[in-house]
Amino acid sequence: MKKYVCDVCGYIHEPCEGDDYNRISAGTAFDALPEDWVCPLCGAEKSEFSEMDE
Repeated sequence: MKKYVCDVCGYIHEPCEGDDYNRISAGTAFDALPEDWVCPLCGAEKSEFSEMDE
């Protein structure tokens, strides 16, 4: 699964780790995150994330 980085603070969403802050289970792809999901560090919206090069 692809990783995405927050353009505001640099947080990296790694699907294999999940997101405990927002109660997102490990294995959840970025595209499958709820539309109202926000960065657990700075609160940026999904639109503020960019796909990382592998």
